[in-house]
Parts: sequence; structure tokens; C-alpha cells
Amino acid sequence: MSNRFYTDFDSEALGGTRKRDYRTAFQVDRDRIIHAHAFRKLQSKTQVFLSGEYDFYRTRLTHSMEVAQIGRSICGYLLARGAPLRGDFHIDSDLVEAVCLAHDLGHPPFGHSGERTLQELMAGWGGFEGNAQTLHLLTETLYQNEQGVRGMAPTRALLDGVLKYKKLYREFPTPPRHHFLYDPQERHREFVLGGIPIPAALHEGEKLNAFKSVECQIMDWADDAAYSLNDIIDGVTAGFLTVERIEAWAAGEAIDAERQRWLDQLLLAIRGDRLEGEFAQKVGHFITACRLRERTNFMAEKSNRYRFNLVVAPAAEREAAFYKKIANDIIFESPQLQQMEHKARRVLFDLWESCWRNYVDQGPRVIHILPPRVGRLIAAETTPAGKARQICDWLAGLTDGMIVRTYQRLFNPDFGSLRDLS
Repeated sequence: MSNRFYTDFDSEALGGTRKRDYRTAFQVDRDRIIHAHAFRKLQSKTQVFLSGEYDFYRTRLTHSMEVAQIGRSICGYLLARGAPLRGDFHIDSDLVEAVCLAHDLGHPPFGHSGERTLQELMAGWGGFEGNAQTLHLLTETLYQNEQGVRGMAPTRALLDGVLKYKKLYREFPTPPRHHFLYDPQERHREFVLGGIPIPAALHEGEKLNAFKSVECQIMDWADDAAYSLNDIIDGVTAGFLTVERIEAWAAGEAIDAERQRWLDQLLLAIRGDRLEGEFAQKVGHFITACRLRERTNFMAEKSNRYRFNLVVAPAAEREAAFYKKIANDIIFESPQLQQMEHKARRVLFDLWESCWRNYVDQGPRVIHILPPRVGRLIAAETTPAGKARQICDWLAGLTDGMIVRTYQRLFNPDFGSLRDLS
């Protein structure tokens, strides 16, 4: 049965037509992401705790899989609710799955610590943003080769689905630290919107960043649902979140009756060793908290993806925010996680300086410390900003293990592995 929710406009691929087979355009998107090198690397990138430290902690890969499952389930639930959706008019779960699987592709090693450090390093060269980097991978570097292949020829709907933010770096009054697109990605934004001019009113404040397709909204809520709950589970398993620490934290917070109920449930689940089962049920609660509401905007006539808003029950949003605050205040501000931030800064700053000295400043003695292909990409750039972006791409693409080994080879005299030049 055909799905009238989407038109050729939604399934048009960046760069023109692509070979069609038995799969839908959105199934091709999903499959190309799953088989990409950058997707496999997520298994060794930090979610909260350093990748590889223990086998049961979530990585960026397992987190992306959980987000994809929640996203698909939201699509199924919304369809089961009936009008305005029906069998021949519904949000494509393969597309939402692809968006969810892709949403963290651009995140660097060392998790949010690595992202903050690259933001600092790239402040003078167009910035670094995890979401913008995901778009950069999908359109420029995924499946890239030296014969001119660039990106994965994604559909318009997939690109739009990962665009949590649509405002360009230069469109902010002062250089932002996050929530922006790179300036050269303006052409991809134009493609996503089909060349339709953006109303002036949307450029005010954060309005343009809040303007998202319904698939992007589903991904965003699925992401919130996954990490708000699962960061708590991993924190308890790791021993960061104990009953005593949570009670001490709560003593310093303004806890109303609603939050007290969630707090009591959390503490009871930890004491009874039932946390994972209890929070698995909350995933279902967050899925069934979703509704659709029709909206009007400058894209609604062009695509059904902008004809509907995802509406999440306010109580579910407040509960997710409550768990995120616990995780942030107790886990992310802990000395152990701050030590990882310190390590990320040291490693990334030292590697950046070595790359810059040998590939940009190029003094009397140039040492080729990077893989030859990366060196050629840097050499092909004609501006310092272009070279900085190539260095940033290389650093952001490394896994936790790869960047630590690279650092050790360059700065640890006792480490000299020649087998795994990354």
C-alpha cells in the first residue's frame, strides 16, 4: 500500500536521482547508515562513561539503537491512535529509524567533553556542533573517496529529520557555542526547504532552530526519553548514583509533590533492585505520551512533514527533565567525569597543535603524523579555515580508543605501536 503522507519532494535525494531497487527510498537511507564506517565507530564512542571501561555501559551505538526503537514505536503508536493517520497516510517508521540511527554520527570522542573542546578549538574557524557535524557526514564525508564521491546521497526527508537546528553560525549576533549549522551548510538548508525562502520572523531568536519536521521532533523526544532514563540506569550500575547521594542532592533542591513522587519511586526501585524493569515501563509511558496536532507554516503546503507537530504530554516532559537534572548534577559534575573532561581537553589540544604545526604552519621540518589520505585532504584546502575543518573532521571521527592510542604514539615514549595508524 502506498503512503500518501510523502511525495517525491520528500524522497528526492541530494545530488539527484539514485538507483532504485526493491527498497523504499527511506529504507535505502537506513541501510546506508547502518553499513557506514562512521556508524560502526559509535560502538567505541562515549555516551556517559568512557567507552570500553565496562561492557555493560551504553555507548553511542547502543544509545542510537535504543533511540531508533523508541522512534519506531512512537510511529506505531501514533498510527494505532487513528486519525489523522491511517494505513495509507502515516509517518514512515523506516525514515524515523534512519533519522534516529544517524542522530549522533557527528559526535566526537570523549562524549560531551570532546564536543565542548572542539567547540573551543574551532571558535575562530566556523565552530563545531555535533548536529551540524552529523549533517556534514551525511552530505560530505560518509562514503567519501578520492574519486569524487561525497556523502551518502540522502533523501530530503532524512536530512531534514536530523536537522535539530537550522540557524547558521553567522546568523547569530555573537559566535554561538552550540545549536547551529556551519555556514557552508546553507546550501543543504536550502535543499531541505526546497529553495522556499525562510520568513523573516523565523530568524528572530531561536525560532528557526525550533522549526522542525515531525520526524525530527520524534527523534528529539525519543533521544530525550532514552538518555533521561538510561543515564540514570548506567549511573546506578556504575555506583555514581546511590540512595545516599540522591537523598543528599534532593535535600538541596526545591522538590514539589510531583517530583517527590518520582523521587520516591526512583529510590524505591534502587533499593529493591528493580530499576531497569521500572524504567523500561517508563519508556512505554513516554511513547504513549505522544500526540499529533495540525499546524500552519510556510512549509505545510509543500510537505506533510510540516503539517503536523508532535505534542508530548507536559507531565512526561517534566519527568524526563527531572531525571536529566539528577544525572547532570550528580554524574556529570562528579570528579570522575570532570577528570574525563580534563583528559579530553589535554588530548585534543595537543593533537590539534601537532596537526596545525605540521600541516598548516609548516615550518622548516614537516612531519607527516596523519594518515596519508587525511594529509591530502588538508593539503587540498586553500584556506586556514578549510584546513581547520579537515583537522576537526579527523579528530571528531576518532573513537575513544583510537584517539588515546594516537596520543600515546605521539607523546608517550614507551608506546610505539605501528599497526593501528588511524
